[in-house]
Amino acid sequence: MKLEGIRVLDLSRFLPGPYMGLLMADHGAEVIKIESFVGEPTRHLGPLIKGHSAYFRNTQRGKSSLRLNLKDAQGVEIFMRLAEESDVIIDSFRPGVVDRLGIGYEAVKARNAGIIYCSLSAFGQSGSLAQRPSHDLGGQALTGTLSLMQGEGREPALPASPTADVALGSLALVGIMMALYRREKTGTGDFLDMAMTDSLMSWNPHIVSNVLAENRAPELERERLYGGAAFYNVYATADARHIVLSGAEMNFVENLLTALERPDLIAVGRLPWGPDQAPLKAFLRDTFATRTMQEWDAWLADKGVCYAPVFDLHEAWEQPYLRERGIVETGADGVERLGTPVRFRHEPGQASDKLSELGADTEALLERLGYDAPARAGLRAAGVC
Repeated sequence: MKLEGIRVLDLSRFLPGPYMGLLMADHGAEVIKIESFVGEPTRHLGPLIKGHSAYFRNTQRGKSSLRLNLKDAQGVEIFMRLAEESDVIIDSFRPGVVDRLGIGYEAVKARNAGIIYCSLSAFGQSGSLAQRPSHDLGGQALTGTLSLMQGEGREPALPASPTADVALGSLALVGIMMALYRREKTGTGDFLDMAMTDSLMSWNPHIVSNVLAENRAPELERERLYGGAAFYNVYATADARHIVLSGAEMNFVENLLTALERPDLIAVGRLPWGPDQAPLKAFLRDTFATRTMQEWDAWLADKGVCYAPVFDLHEAWEQPYLRERGIVETGADGVERLGTPVRFRHEPGQASDKLSELGADTEALLERLGYDAPARAGLRAAGVC
């Protein structure tokens, strides 16, 4: 697999770092999860399936677990010995914490010049907000992303997906791959300062158009992505379900309105998004209300239109194409799980069935580092691991 031979020390928790580490493990990297005596918070967060939370299963599979007290000098030394023979370190502590523990980039670099050290944080290692704690929702709020999700009364609605977290993990993986590629030529690693807000903001090159060009926030009712376009919108069906039209290009407008015997409205689809398209939205609203979601799904299938039925998460999970693609698969224990989304024709990734209990791999890792049985027993007795 593509990352075979790469060793990763993962100090991160919750979603961004663990998601990134999972993708690396799926493609052959050895990922060692460094856990405190309390352990990864997601081990018991949410419903359990055969002793492991679904959250844990979908972010921590394929990783080894080393329980380690990093506030103890012996624990720090164990970490540093592992770092000497590793390629990547991931941490998600608040800025300055790893340095105070003695395991920051400069300390590791002194013992392994090729290390690629990726620090994940809400607001970055520098700047006036660096020490402010936050999770995904705060990042979406401060980047303006949350303001674009409005419910009734134009109040911000809670986001459907942890976009800030996943943006951070995904772009951090891109950075790590760049650093690994560069290290092949120079032999030298690097430090990555990856911020949740930086990552999410960079995903909005189109959304910030009004801000850059007109020095104002977007008027959502006039924007294609937020309800202004009749053919990029949500419509209720006769059974109180919903259908979306998800493509406002004129070929889709023409195809649907011709099929619905209303070619006279095609010209309205060419008008600017917003109030000018109100007659077309009214027609579509009334039309979709005449049949059930399932009926519309069947009718629209061959009309050459960008559309989709709005499924709940369970219905979406049950769609056959997810299994055809392998993004939903079944592990050796018979439990379905998310597969790997990065798909190569050659050397494809493979999700592991390994689900390590807290500290399950500690003995083997210590032995690999040269600690004999009495030394390992002494470390356990001292509360180091």
